[in-house]
Amino acid sequence: MLTHLDSQGHANMVDVTDKAVTSREAVAQARVRMRPQTLKMIAEGGHPKGDVFAVARIAGIQAAKKTADLIPLCHPLMLTSIKVELQPSGDDSVLILARCKLAGQTGVEMEALTAASVAALTIYDMCKAVDRGMVIETVRLLEKQGGKGGHFKADAP
Repeated sequence: MLTHLDSQGHANMVDVTDKAVTSREAVAQARVRMRPQTLKMIAEGGHPKGDVFAVARIAGIQAAKKTADLIPLCHPLMLTSIKVELQPSGDDSVLILARCKLAGQTGVEMEALTAASVAALTIYDMCKAVDRGMVIETVRLLEKQGGKGGHFKADAP
């Protein structure tokens, strides 16, 4: 049984020593809602701080690599692929999709969720001077494949 509690009830990292190495992949999303003029400025590359999408993409990738440093009891993983996609949406928002992959003994859900979250926070940080009313929402796991838990695909919102 996998648990974060030891025999005395203390929190600890799950022991995955005996788990098989398998291909694992997770996709997470986040959405940042903003004023239409803010989205237009970002999409057209007119932000005075530079390319918001490029900076958010790099921040998300770096965050996925540092997940074990941010989330207690999370295993440090050797990720083989991290992709962060950002796209303007017709509802005055930016949709962020983060995909993480590895061949390992534990999943990559937390890495994908961390990447999407940090990319969203980076957009907020870069744009807060022009739009403090932005809302970060819908941070969630969309899909997970591999490992003992098998395949998970979230229902449409």
